[in-house]
Amino acid sequence: MKTLMMLSLPLLAIALPAAAQEVNVYSHRQPELVQPLFDAFTQETGIEVNVAYVDKGMVERLVSEGSRSPADLVMTVDIARLAQIVDAGVTQPVESEVLAANIPAEFRDPGNQWFGLTSRARIVYASKERVADGEVTTYEDLADPKWQGRICTRPGTHDYNLGLMAGVIAHDGEEAAKEWATALRANLARKPEGNDRGQVKSIWAGECDISLGNTYYMGEMLADPEQKEWADSVRIVYPVFKDGGTHVNVSGVAMTKAAPHHDDALKLMEYLSSDAAQKIYAEINHEFPVKPGVPSSDLVESWGPFTPDSVNLMDLARLRPDALRIMEEVNFDG
Repeated sequence: MKTLMMLSLPLLAIALPAAAQEVNVYSHRQPELVQPLFDAFTQETGIEVNVAYVDKGMVERLVSEGSRSPADLVMTVDIARLAQIVDAGVTQPVESEVLAANIPAEFRDPGNQWFGLTSRARIVYASKERVADGEVTTYEDLADPKWQGRICTRPGTHDYNLGLMAGVIAHDGEEAAKEWATALRANLARKPEGNDRGQVKSIWAGECDISLGNTYYMGEMLADPEQKEWADSVRIVYPVFKDGGTHVNVSGVAMTKAAPHHDDALKLMEYLSSDAAQKIYAEINHEFPVKPGVPSSDLVESWGPFTPDSVNLMDLARLRPDALRIMEEVNFDG
């Protein structure tokens, strides 16, 4: 009997199919920005990456699914969403020497719950024809009445603008931040709407002279035959806070508490921090790599140098509720 059981084990092992090598990702990021990375990862490792693009309700979805969630990783577009997911208790800490070596401490959670993958600056797109060099140097300048009817932006309650607003609060305090938001609203050429590229189109069309936007959208517009004319009508200006640097935010990744494919998910996280993936981010997505030693693309370098603001990313995340409250109090999007 014992002999039969021992003999049957190898046969049983042969009969069972191998466990599928795959990673399931819930992503806020646009498909075209992350698919090249997943394709390269699969080609290198043979591990398939399945992606569900979740624009809204990611936290609620993960909480509802609980331990039954099929998601291994979540990828988000800014620090506030990363913090929200961690605060909801649906992630787990990840101990990895590779991640610790590749990602500087300022771009990862002290408790290893999330890891930044790229950074981007929130800058001003300025009309080459109607805005002189040096007219905008600080974010506070945007409140100057000389810009009345000349500024375009996406909604103030969008995460990108809330991140910037959190930076204003961190530097200038709540009262000054509310005054800034009120003055900025008064300077708008039209109701906040659309995305960052849409604002540049409005500059090209003569509807406004400056707009707020993320740096990488310039690369996307230049690569699009329809949008290249918009991009050629503006230049990038890196404003600073009057006592700081240029506002930056991050895209990042976290592992879910459920993570049914933990080991493969960790491999993907480590790959995303590697030289190969960081170069893809730089060349295809026009973002700033977080791994030291990986250069930005030649195109991004051509936009000139800037000094990133030193406010801690987690401080920005904690100030997001205050930023949202102020934007709603001044009826910024109304």
